[in-house]
Amino acid sequence: MNLLYEKYAAEIKHILAKYPADQKRSAVMPLLYLAQQEQGYIQKQDLQMIAEILDISATDVGSIVGFYTLYHDHPGGKHRLQVCNDLPCALRGADEFLEKLCENLGVQVGETTPDGLVTIEAVMCLAGCDRAPLFQVQDAEGIRYYENQTVETALQLVEHWRSDGATPAPSPLGLRAGQEKSSTPLPDETVTGLSAEVRDETASDTAATETQETD
Repeated sequence: MNLLYEKYAAEIKHILAKYPADQKRSAVMPLLYLAQQEQGYIQKQDLQMIAEILDISATDVGSIVGFYTLYHDHPGGKHRLQVCNDLPCALRGADEFLEKLCENLGVQVGETTPDGLVTIEAVMCLAGCDRAPLFQVQDAEGIRYYENQTVETALQLVEHWRSDGATPAPSPLGLRAGQEKSSTPLPDETVTGLSAEVRDETASDTAATETQETD
């Protein structure tokens, strides 16, 4: 009995219809995203069920989870805040940004805040080194990117989540070079996310960007 297929039969049929019958293994990434959306991470049984649907091994499916930062094999917070700290970003202060952010939240990299709200993670290459410090946020709303950030604006975003939107959210574009800091951040609506209707179509392209684009 494949519980994943039973639960998401319509969605899975829609995904598989995009690929030739003899190439259905190519649907592994959107299926992983589908399996992850409920719990926020991929469970071991999900690997086996996806493998059965695509006629590949669970090891093959697991290798995808281990490679891309869009997939998670362990529980995390309601929001995953992932800071790029590869070398070019580090030269623009990403390491210090990550250290100070964790210090203010009382966690280490890879840990979740005690209230279960935020997991802080370090990732490699978000294709925006010239706009570092930057991070991507993954949660039930999809994926959003925040560029030219400071510890203060990142903490402002966390407070926005904690207050259920009662406090302003920072601008996703941050501060450009030579731009004066404003006391009035842009509203949260300016952040572009991925809707539920297009997640299965965009998961593959977004994840592939991590390897195809370099800094």
